[in-house]
Amino acid sequence: MSEFDEQMMQRCIQLAKNGLGQTYPNPMVGCVITLGDEIIAESWHQKAGAPHAEVNAIQQLTDKNILKQSTLYVSLEPCAHFGKTPPCSDLIIQHEIPKVVIGTSDPFAKVNGLGIEKMRKAGIEVKVGVLEKQAQALNKRFFTFHQNKRPYIILKWAETTDGFISTESGEQKWITNIYSKQIVHQWRTEEQAILVGRKTAQFDNPQLNARLWKGNQPLRIVLDRNLTLHEDLNLFDQSQPTIVFTEKIKENSKNLNFVSIDFDADVVQQILNHLYEIEIQSIIIEGGKQTLMHFIDRELWDEARVLKAKNNFWNNGIKAPILDAKLKSRKNLDTDTLEIYQR
Repeated sequence: MSEFDEQMMQRCIQLAKNGLGQTYPNPMVGCVITLGDEIIAESWHQKAGAPHAEVNAIQQLTDKNILKQSTLYVSLEPCAHFGKTPPCSDLIIQHEIPKVVIGTSDPFAKVNGLGIEKMRKAGIEVKVGVLEKQAQALNKRFFTFHQNKRPYIILKWAETTDGFISTESGEQKWITNIYSKQIVHQWRTEEQAILVGRKTAQFDNPQLNARLWKGNQPLRIVLDRNLTLHEDLNLFDQSQPTIVFTEKIKENSKNLNFVSIDFDADVVQQILNHLYEIEIQSIIIEGGKQTLMHFIDRELWDEARVLKAKNNFWNNGIKAPILDAKLKSRKNLDTDTLEIYQR
């Protein structure tokens, strides 16, 4: 592959990231159209149901005849099926674009090589696999969902300098600073769902919304085996969609859905199966420790985001989980440190 191809694909990936949190259940996609060594159009998929990246880029050109001499770069294989929008591969063929360069193929069953095959049969030169790993990492949620039949799972917790995640009594004590709090709210707009256990819901009474960052609100999920949580808790305010996993039977109400599972069986797998059925591609597991350990012990997680206070000592409490995983990155957030681990 040429250096120019890589540069254009890097631009596609950069553009695609503008759609983070907005495109579910679709993937994030960026597209660049070049004539010679000049970019003449570029765009990204902005929202599910809206035109795809390729369509947006093509529509920018007043003179469509120029496409017959152009190269189209796209981070993910153009679709080959009718969904909420027509197939992008058909549009590319219609405009007689002679060359298409693709970051990675699409794992979705209705595409999965069919777009590439259709374009090649139409006589288009198709190159696949330019910055493939980066293109796949861009859509780690989408790939995990379609290949592993479950959401992409992010563990998240905050811990003191001496490694405590919560108090023994359940008393709520803030660990990290306002910058960490704000970035957590940003994450909530980027993922589809957020889950806590019964004790976290009871003692912390979290809202689990993104009030400190503009964007979509996540689906809230809480585990409450015997429905002992009080109905006045913030999680039950019906302000946003909420699922309660329980072994009891209770009638649903506005924005409040009770899902019955067997708590004596594999709880984690039952949760993931249900989330797959309702097309949830990503979830943040926000605690407490017992809930986090359910996912860690089952090795059912993909990424962990750990916020560590630099000068906040408790001397006692409930110890934070210890991960046997690769540290991917470390970033300072004023008086806190953000560590990201990859399984």
